[in-house]
Amino acid sequence: MGQIGRRGLLAGAAGALSALAVSGGAAAAGRRRRRAPEREVRGMWLASVANRDWPSKAGLTADQQKAELLAHLDTAVRRRLNTVVFQVRPTADALWPSPHEPWSQYLTGVQGKDPGWDPLGTAVEEAHRRDLELHAWFNPYRVANHTDPSRLVAAHPARVHPEWVLPYGGKLYYNPGLPEVRSFVQDAMMDAVERYDVDAVHWDDYFYPYPVAGQEFADDEAFARHGAGFPDRAAWRRDNTDRLVREMSDRIKAVTKKDGRKVRFGISPFGVWRNAATDPLGSPTRAGVQTYDDLHADTRKWVKEGWIDHIVPQLYWNIGFEAADYAKLLPWWAETVRGTGVDLYAGEALYKAGDPAQPAAWQDPAELSRHLTLAKDFAEVRGHVFFSAKEVAADRIGAMDRVVADHYPARVRTPR
Repeated sequence: MGQIGRRGLLAGAAGALSALAVSGGAAAAGRRRRRAPEREVRGMWLASVANRDWPSKAGLTADQQKAELLAHLDTAVRRRLNTVVFQVRPTADALWPSPHEPWSQYLTGVQGKDPGWDPLGTAVEEAHRRDLELHAWFNPYRVANHTDPSRLVAAHPARVHPEWVLPYGGKLYYNPGLPEVRSFVQDAMMDAVERYDVDAVHWDDYFYPYPVAGQEFADDEAFARHGAGFPDRAAWRRDNTDRLVREMSDRIKAVTKKDGRKVRFGISPFGVWRNAATDPLGSPTRAGVQTYDDLHADTRKWVKEGWIDHIVPQLYWNIGFEAADYAKLLPWWAETVRGTGVDLYAGEALYKAGDPAQPAAWQDPAELSRHLTLAKDFAEVRGHVFFSAKEVAADRIGAMDRVVADHYPARVRTPR
């Protein structure tokens, strides 16, 4: 869930207003036919990377950080939400006392510095006190939003094992093609699962990095060492990502079975698996990014194999948007999860509402409400998650107010 995934790297421009009107009318008819759900996910992402949502800036006191965190949880309750997806490992670091990785710089401004409290532990406790689910959001492979390893704390695993790290597009990444990297990042994430009563593990859209024109992800050595038997590098890369997902799924199930807990595993990919022009199984879109081809993430396969419990595709486009129409993507995802046992929650671009840089549809406070109305025609859609907490609170043009007024008359529990 970064700059490209959140904003959608697409070809094309805004769709015609007539398409918006037709889709909106069909959605309204669906709302009349169906009653409100008794259980659904109503969530928001709470991002810590680059102090996007929380803390508001690095270097606040522990009391100030905690007060801001609790305010976000209270906002979720006020908006009649029931789930907070809290980013606790933004850049190969930790918002809890991890034995594997340093404290996040987004807390104190200094990577590795103890903030004097346990944000993840507090978030779990306080969320549950408010009858909110707390999903721990991890980014598996991103190491830093720069390319200078010397800026990392000396004990950082990326400096201890420089052979694990590759620069690309102005950032540092762990190399997904190395088995030892896959094992390590799982260990780092599983520490939080084992130590805290989190309700779910959540991953965003970053696996292999988004393509950058004119640059190559320099994994030649790893491919030469581990790529035998694959028809090409792309197939090997997809297998590496598949292994990460499958292995993490197995580890979560093993730990939670031992503890008697039910910790769900969910992933929030970029909203387009493949375009239909590329693959007849794909969606009726013309997206400039396809997760299967560009991020080497076969998101459809993970659903069909049942490796995940829920999927939260980032459907960050308006109804009628020509290149990726929300009203066409939502049915495609509903069909994809149908009969699999995997729940579908729609990722919603609240951050676009009222942004003057966005198409006209996003200047209408009712756009997001129409998304939820449309979703009522699809039983597979078990909820919505809004990006992100800052906009849930500020609500620039009243789009969240409209969603709550139209669709959230009272709080409900999740479908667990």
